[in-house]
Amino acid sequence: MALCHPFLITNHGPVTSLTSTFLSGTTPLSFSINRKPKIYNLQNHSLSISCSSVKTVRDGTLDRHVVMKNRIRFVQKLKTLLLSKPKHYIPIHILSKCRAYLSLHKPRSLISMIHRYPSIFEPFTIPWPAVPLNATKLYPQLCVRLTPAAATLAAEELNLQYSISTVLANKLHKLLMLSSHRRLLLAKLVHLAPDLGLPPNFRARLCNDHPDKFKIVNTSYGCALELVSWDTDLAKALPPRESHSRDLIVDRPLKFKQLRLRKGLNLKRPHQEFLLKFEEMQEVCPYSIPAESLAKESIEAEKRCCAVIREVLGMTVEKRTLIDHLTHFRKEFGLPNKLRGLIVRHPELFYTSMKGQRDSVFLVEEFDENGNLLQKDEVLALQNKWMDLAKESKRMRKERRKARADKNIGRLSGVNQKHDESDVDSDDDIEIDNFEDGYDDGFEDIFEDLDFEAEDYDNRNNLSANKIGEFWTAGPFPIQNGLDGEQKQPW
Repeated sequence: MALCHPFLITNHGPVTSLTSTFLSGTTPLSFSINRKPKIYNLQNHSLSISCSSVKTVRDGTLDRHVVMKNRIRFVQKLKTLLLSKPKHYIPIHILSKCRAYLSLHKPRSLISMIHRYPSIFEPFTIPWPAVPLNATKLYPQLCVRLTPAAATLAAEELNLQYSISTVLANKLHKLLMLSSHRRLLLAKLVHLAPDLGLPPNFRARLCNDHPDKFKIVNTSYGCALELVSWDTDLAKALPPRESHSRDLIVDRPLKFKQLRLRKGLNLKRPHQEFLLKFEEMQEVCPYSIPAESLAKESIEAEKRCCAVIREVLGMTVEKRTLIDHLTHFRKEFGLPNKLRGLIVRHPELFYTSMKGQRDSVFLVEEFDENGNLLQKDEVLALQNKWMDLAKESKRMRKERRKARADKNIGRLSGVNQKHDESDVDSDDDIEIDNFEDGYDDGFEDIFEDLDFEAEDYDNRNNLSANKIGEFWTAGPFPIQNGLDGEQKQPW
C-alpha cells in the first residue's frame, strides 16, 4: 500500500500529488511553486531609503542662538513670576518653592542666582505680616523685585504686546485653522506662547479681546480655544522655498537638478534623489487639505506635515522652537508619531540643534549663511535688550570682584581699613530653603489671571516698608530659634 506518488515535473514547476487509502473519498492534493519574478513598488522603495539614518552635521552659527537663549532662561522665568503678582515682588522664602519652574535644582543657591544679575533684580526687605500677640519684635523678610531699568524695559515690552495684539491674534487664528477640529487646548498653547511672542496673560486678555475670531469653550480635557470664523486672507501657506540660489553668472535654467543644502552638509545619493523628487512634488496647502484626506505614511502626507511645521515656525519670533512643543500638537495638526525623524529627514528645510536639555528645530530658509535672521520684528529687538541687561550684570560682577581683590591687597599691605559688615559678597551661596512646606505659595495658577499694567512702575513707593500692603493671605511664618536659644532671621 503506497502512501504517496512520486513527484511530477510539469512546465509550471514540480507538482506533488499525495493520496491515502486510510480515508475513502479523498482526492489528490496538489500545489505548484510559482517562479515569477517579484515586483517592487518604487515609490515605497524611495520612501524607505529616505527613512534611513541621516548623519547630523552641526551648525555652530545656529547653535549659538540656543546657547544665548539658555543663558537668560532664568531671567525670563523669574521676570514672569514677578510680573504675575500685584505688587511685582516675591518673598525669597516663597520663591524658593518655585525651583522646578525656574529650572534651578539643589544645591544651587537661589540667592546667588539673583545676585548674578544685579542690573535686573534687586533684593530688599519688608516687615513680616502680623505676628502673634506674644511677639515683641518684627523682623524684616527678604524679597526680590525688578530694578528700575528692568522695570522700564518690562513696561515697554508690555506696551508693545498691547500695540500688536491684532498681529498676535492672527497667529492664534492661523493655528486654529491649521488644526483638524478647529480647536486647541489652552494648556498646550501655553508651551508655545513664549515662542510666538504672546504675553503670559494671553488666556485672560488676548483670547477674550477678539470674539469675532475665536472663543474659549470648556471640554472634557479642559479649556480650549475654538475657531469662530474662517479668514481666507490668513489661510495662505508660505511661498515655496527657492530650490537654488539666484546669484548666477548667467540667468538660465540649470542643466542638472540641484539641491540647496547648508554649508558642509553632504547627503548620500539615494537621500538626495528622494529630496529632489520630494521638492518637485506639487505643493500641499495645509489649510485647505486636511490630514484625514491623505493616506498615512505617504509622501503626500509627509509633504503636508512639512508645510505645517513651516507655518508654525514662520509664526515664531526667532523662527525656531522646541521639538517637544510641536509634539504636543501631533493629533491636532496631523503630525506623525516619529516627528523628530521626519524633521531630521529634511535638512533642506529644517535644522535640529541638540544644544541644551531638549532639541530645537530651526526654519533654515529664514537665516543667512552667517546664522543671522533675515527679518527681525520688534519683539525680538526687546528680547535682545534683555540680553544686553544680562551682559551689563556680567560687567558689574567683574568690577565687584576687582574691587574686592584690591581691598584684599590693601589689607595685606598693612593698610588699616574698617570692615563694613554690610559689604557682603553677593556671590556667596546663602541657603534659604530650610523653611516649612506648609506655607501657601499661590503659584498653582500662575498664568491664569495676570493683571500687570505698565503704569504700575511709575509708583514704586508702594514697595517701601512703610506703605507695603497685604501681599499673602496665608498666616505668619514662624521665626526660627538658634542653637543658643536666641531668635534668628530665617534668611
